[in-house]
Amino acid sequence: MKILAIDDQPLILKSIDHKLKNAGYTIFNAKDGKEAMEVFDREAPDLLILDLMMPEFDGFYVLNEVRKSRKSEVPIIVMSGEEDEYTIVRAFNEGANDYVQKPVGLNELLIRVNKVLNRPLSMGTAQSKMSETQQIQKNIVGIVIPCYNEESRLRGDSFRKIVDKKLGYHLCFVNDGSKDRTLDVLKEIAKGKEDYISVYDCAQNGGKAEAVRQGILHLTKDPQIDYFGYLDADLSTNFADFEDLVNTITNSEYKIVAGSRMARMGANIAKEGGRAIISKSINLLIRNILGMSFNDTQCGAKVMTREIAEHMFNEKFMTSWLFDVEIFLRMKKYFGLDSVKQYICEQPLKRWVHEDGSHLSMKDSVKIVMQLFQIKMKS
Repeated sequence: MKILAIDDQPLILKSIDHKLKNAGYTIFNAKDGKEAMEVFDREAPDLLILDLMMPEFDGFYVLNEVRKSRKSEVPIIVMSGEEDEYTIVRAFNEGANDYVQKPVGLNELLIRVNKVLNRPLSMGTAQSKMSETQQIQKNIVGIVIPCYNEESRLRGDSFRKIVDKKLGYHLCFVNDGSKDRTLDVLKEIAKGKEDYISVYDCAQNGGKAEAVRQGILHLTKDPQIDYFGYLDADLSTNFADFEDLVNTITNSEYKIVAGSRMARMGANIAKEGGRAIISKSINLLIRNILGMSFNDTQCGAKVMTREIAEHMFNEKFMTSWLFDVEIFLRMKKYFGLDSVKQYICEQPLKRWVHEDGSHLSMKDSVKIVMQLFQIKMKS
């Protein structure tokens, strides 16, 4: 049987394609409503899996063309991130047979497909694999992971598991002119998963700020990505916490959500004693410079909208370790102090652990204080 999957995000289409092909279906893909109708007329599919929110020719265009223009009764499963009742009711009224909200597990999607097509629910889904938690995400998120001499600390299996289970994340490792085998390790991590993991190689070491900036700008060239973020290579921020940041920005009007290593009840936040004292001192200076009450600007876990990624990363940062402060200063200048406070969310992490091997030394901390005064003088 033939299925036509329609979505403007290739990462989602690849996930659907792989799952349903393994279940014995023949799959055709389309990136928008216009292309979908061309494939529909040519291939006569037995089922449509349809996203609603696509540029120009959206899912409702397809529903109208199939049901009213073609007078076709082919089953249609709408799979969308839209949650409001009006949209769901409209989709059913215009001819949808089923409505699936993202995020959705691939096993659930397969069961719904089999049910609509009156095929055995167990087809292509062995019971031993029903515990898999592969999910099609509501949005596509690109994550930059800067790497400098990280050969011994990179946990390849952990990163590969992320993209295996979360079908909507693209990891972009930036090799910042490493002198060890970091680049080779990164290529091995990405091997066979190039659609979900990419490696951006900087020939010379430019520092963390420039590595993150180059990675963000590289990702902005991909139109399917909705949100952009960055994480430290040692995964000191738990990925589940990063997902919480993504959920917050997805369901709010915030333009950037920043993780915060605030010590609080129920959170596992571990820092070395000396680092904790220095962090508090530096934070007092940062609050003074920004004119905003941040608890922790330097946490290496943040997620932002495309607007922030495109406008706040277009110029080089003055400093290597304090670019987070510079991002907030640029936002303050761009939006104004009153507005920017509404666009930034500082969200406490549940877990953060300082990992051995950090490249930030006590000597670097002294440099940071000097760089803060440099930022203040130019702000």
